Amino acid sequence: MPKYLFRGSYSQEGIKGVKKEGGSARRDVAAALADGLGGRLETFHFAFGAHDFYAIADLPDNAAAIALAATIGGSGAMSSFETVPLVTPEEADEAARRSVSYRPPGG
Repeated sequence: MPKYLFRGSYSQEGIKGVKKEGGSARRDVAAALADGLGGRLETFHFAFGAHDFYAIADLPDNAAAIALAATIGGSGAMSSFETVPLVTPEEADEAARRSVSYRPPGG
């Protein structure tokens, strides 16, 4: 099952919600969201710096990842949200073996 990294920062309203409900409640909501899409939350961590949280989830496909991102991103609780598809080392090996013809601009 494909893995995705989700990272985001809360809006002021989102931060108020985290303070009210607590961090473990947000992790549980993220787990339920992944489960509802046929996936599984692997990890959820809060952070400080550029992003407020990082999560990794296994999801069935890109459509499930887009549905998750649209649901969270459209909630108004986030000031930023990003989805990063993760690639296994074996997939990177396969990509490295593929030959692609390319001409750079002006080349």
